[in-house]
Amino acid sequence: MFKKILKKVMVAILSIIGVLALLYLLFTNYYPSFGGDISKEQQKIYQLSKNYKDGKFKNINDVPKDMSLPQTLSLAYKFFTTKVPNGRPKIDLKPQHIDASNITNYKGKTRLIWFGHSTFLLQINGKNILIDPMFGKVAAPHPLLGSNRFNEESPIDINKLPSIDAVLFSHDHYDHLDYESVLKIKEKTQHFYTPLGVGVHLQAWGVPKEKITEMDWWQETVLDDIKFACTPAQHFSGRKMNNGQSTLWSSWVISSTTDNIYFSGDSGYADHFKEIGEKYGPFDLALMECGQYNQQWSDIHMMPEETAQAGLDVKASKIMPIHWAGFKLALHEWTDPIVRVKAKAKELELNVISPEIGQEIIVKDTVNNYTDWWKNF
Repeated sequence: MFKKILKKVMVAILSIIGVLALLYLLFTNYYPSFGGDISKEQQKIYQLSKNYKDGKFKNINDVPKDMSLPQTLSLAYKFFTTKVPNGRPKIDLKPQHIDASNITNYKGKTRLIWFGHSTFLLQINGKNILIDPMFGKVAAPHPLLGSNRFNEESPIDINKLPSIDAVLFSHDHYDHLDYESVLKIKEKTQHFYTPLGVGVHLQAWGVPKEKITEMDWWQETVLDDIKFACTPAQHFSGRKMNNGQSTLWSSWVISSTTDNIYFSGDSGYADHFKEIGEKYGPFDLALMECGQYNQQWSDIHMMPEETAQAGLDVKASKIMPIHWAGFKLALHEWTDPIVRVKAKAKELELNVISPEIGQEIIVKDTVNNYTDWWKNF
């Protein structure tokens, strides 16, 4: 009797697993936000990269370590069951609004507009450049699979953005590369620049191949008088369970005759920051990852104290902490990143700027007129 019951239970469990597996395959193959898949022809090309081995892109250091299924389930359980005091702002963040005409007709000094998390509009030498443009409501493939971003309003209606000369993407994770955002900007964007492989997602979403330039670490290209250098980061990639590390991740250097800017993308702390500083520094401003961290995954996301040290490593005159004030993707208080990085930077005698979402950031502004605005939320 017991054997019959056990057999029925096992059949039921296997049936449920089979149904879930089928639903997952249908979801990932037919829901567009998952993007594209790397072809065998592309894999052959990527084998020429020093960062590609055994069908996957690799970090310089042997990280991140692959977790077992029990470890993965344990971490997921911890994340979804742990209550974090002050994990989100008590009220919705209210960005400073900027008029569309101010964006379209801007002729002033090089400036940035922050949209929260890691998204920027950079206006430099008459060019409009978007960096990791993620304007979506959730950092997930579907609205039901993620929590809402901290600011429902945007500094400017995305549909009112002017023509975009270039878009830079650092990697293919949902909080940096968003399907709906690409749909909104692809017709007005002249060209997209990505690390190796990330272009496959853009092509899946209707961006012509000729409008995409994929780059390996240390490769450079120019847009008129502006240089883009694709530089290392210590992170990982993947938009579904079976395509991890199939595309590369990076940081970016953006240089003109007057300004030198560094964008870290997502990264754990490692020696590549010093290498970048030696090759491309000093920087007028470094936009440095500082948020969504935990000791359990510190090899792919810096702790705030490491963010400050990395700012020194790249030889930045000042840093701006990014990758915070957008989404809850870790177990720390939402203000923990800015509080801790400012404390460490003060100790290291490193300048930190902390603008509000939507506030104008003049790259070479020497006047620190930023407030502790997060204390109001």
